[in-house]
Amino acid sequence: MNKKVMALLTASVMAASFGAMVSAEDIEINAIVAEYGQNTKEWWAKFQEDFNKDNPGIVLNAEVVSWNDIYTVVNTRIQGKNAPDILNIDVFADYQADDLLLPAKDFVSEETYAKMYPAFLEQSEIDGTVWAVPDLASVRTMYYNKDILEAAGVDVPTTWDELLKACEAIKAYDDSIYPWGIDMTTDEGQAAFAYYTWNNGGGFVDENGDWALNSDKNVEAIEFAVNMVSSGLTNTDPANETRYNLQDMFGTGQIAMLIAPNSLPTYIAAGGNEVNYGISAIPSNGTDSVAAGVMDRFMCFDNGYSDEKLEAIKTFFDYFYEDARYSDWVLMEGFLPATSAGGEAVAAADESMAAWVEIVGSSKFYPTAKAEWADVKQGVIEAEQRALLGEDVKTVLDELQEDIAG
Repeated sequence: MNKKVMALLTASVMAASFGAMVSAEDIEINAIVAEYGQNTKEWWAKFQEDFNKDNPGIVLNAEVVSWNDIYTVVNTRIQGKNAPDILNIDVFADYQADDLLLPAKDFVSEETYAKMYPAFLEQSEIDGTVWAVPDLASVRTMYYNKDILEAAGVDVPTTWDELLKACEAIKAYDDSIYPWGIDMTTDEGQAAFAYYTWNNGGGFVDENGDWALNSDKNVEAIEFAVNMVSSGLTNTDPANETRYNLQDMFGTGQIAMLIAPNSLPTYIAAGGNEVNYGISAIPSNGTDSVAAGVMDRFMCFDNGYSDEKLEAIKTFFDYFYEDARYSDWVLMEGFLPATSAGGEAVAAADESMAAWVEIVGSSKFYPTAKAEWADVKQGVIEAEQRALLGEDVKTVLDELQEDIAG
């Protein structure tokens, strides 16, 4: 293990683990969970405290890790033969391909499993077996600052041509404002790939489900996005400015338009900002606009559990997906639920969420059930970042397609 990885791992453990005292008789559950926003660490600290109090004999240790670091942390643990019991992350297929996971029905009770939306469970199915359960979901669409667009005298763009004209008008109105936000970081560069390629008739796979990363539509789409950056129509450092940086800038009026999840208003409010915003379809190029759905998961590593420990893990999931508690988790960061009861509760608690609950069911999702997805995800991010540095888009996507599909 190199020093950088060791330092990262040590720092993440020290900063975000809520350790509890364990006796010889206790069953210990170790979980790594992703950090979604400003409130995630606090929520999990309270969840761990409540769980350990309400379930004597079981000790939960929940470690919250940022999205920038979580892949390194998890892969380092796996390489060190120290995989967590429970993992909350987006990818799963590569772990399943390496025979590291238990089937979902082995670690989730029948009652809790029955709560899940079938369409979400299908996103984690390989060869007829579901290997992970949905944690939460979000839908990505376009947000715009109404006041800036009105002041610049532009209408809400729906096509790429209209988007370019709107950005140019906003830049002419006030060149201190970034007209458009782009995130091609290691945090969420794969989302940028989806936004532009899906809305140009391309995407990760073709109509047969085979990888098509270097299709003409994809090359055109990434060239369009990179050209926006080089033309000065976006934030200045898309390779390093994450979605959270962009959301902060939108909240303070520094960005006029961006693609963001349905949780953006909650994020802005938590940051103490207020924006007169509107929501619209993602601009497309000669095709129907595609909303991007993103779903994260819980999975359980096959660490040779006793029957007692498996029951303890089931207790964890029963506790987490208890209707009121799960709804609190989803609403806390403004995400969308993955259970039918959670959907009803979220819609009842916040009427504005009802439409989003419907939209997420018709969104397009990443092809995460394919074993190569983790490599594809990192590959498209690297390709984008190389393109930002001036390399030819077709060349870098050709190389990626060759690496993935041969």
